[in-house]
Amino acid sequence: MSSPYCISLRDVEAAQTSLQGLLHLTPILTSSSLDELAGHRLFFKCELFQKTGSFKIRGALNAVRSLVRAAQGDREQPKAVVTHSSGNHGQALAFAAKVEGVPAYVVVPRTAPLCKKAAICSYGARLILCEPTDESRVEVAAQTVQEKEGVLVHPNQDPAVIAGQGTIALEVLQQVPQINALVVPVGGGGMVAGIAVAVKALRPDIRVYAAETCNADDCYRSKVTGELTPNLHPPDTIADGVKTSIGPNTWPIIKDLVDDVLTVTEEEIQQATQLVWERMKLLIEPTAGVGVAAVLSEQFRSVSQEMKNICIVLCGGNVDLGSLAWLSPPGKEANGN
Repeated sequence: MSSPYCISLRDVEAAQTSLQGLLHLTPILTSSSLDELAGHRLFFKCELFQKTGSFKIRGALNAVRSLVRAAQGDREQPKAVVTHSSGNHGQALAFAAKVEGVPAYVVVPRTAPLCKKAAICSYGARLILCEPTDESRVEVAAQTVQEKEGVLVHPNQDPAVIAGQGTIALEVLQQVPQINALVVPVGGGGMVAGIAVAVKALRPDIRVYAAETCNADDCYRSKVTGELTPNLHPPDTIADGVKTSIGPNTWPIIKDLVDDVLTVTEEEIQQATQLVWERMKLLIEPTAGVGVAAVLSEQFRSVSQEMKNICIVLCGGNVDLGSLAWLSPPGKEANGN
């Protein structure tokens, strides 16, 4: 029976086979102090330890390898791969293209963190700057595809990317089969969509929550209205990885398979990020702090009373330390007291 979505469990399992031996099996860590704060047993899937510093390499490498494998048949190998990214997917695609020997061009908002821009270049990709809007990203990427005769690997709507991100769920279910819920930051929705497809096929009893900032709450508004509702303006948030809106391939999966969307404030993201830095000694990026903030929120407490074991995906650790103007503001200590 064919899947009603752009991917199925079979695609996620095929991605896991394709990626075997190429990526790290990222650890699950715990923290008794954060357990106490949350009122749950928390398990942190540490994708900040993944190659390129985030989960994005899973989808990017699966997509590029799929293109190369297809070329071994009756299709010509792509002359280049192109994407647009706030940084982490750009790094991942640059790395994947280097591994597979394909030129890469990455369109990045000019406001993206400097560390992410530098990493993209260090992996050998060409960096192309655009304005910090979804429209500019899409327009410049399309122009680059035409000029370079390349293939677009969309950061969150490409089915091979979504399937690659879903391999996180297969690992989590092996590492901590006792979990009752997964909490996943959402931007374009590739990660939470891939995870939801895998989890609901294998363990429909496990709840899947998307987490996002109130300043970029298109996923929440889409769930409330039942219609895809993108952000109308570029969001202002410290969590740069969730600035993009969910799209036509991730939305049907989120609509049907994601149980709820949790929203948190910028202050809650700051506090949660610093908590993980201080208590767990893990240098997560603020986007990873979104999921932690959601689990610590009153909103989550109200829906999770029957749940004991919660897994949070710490999606990345590519922090531009020089840009953290919000860190320890005047008159406020670093621990938030």
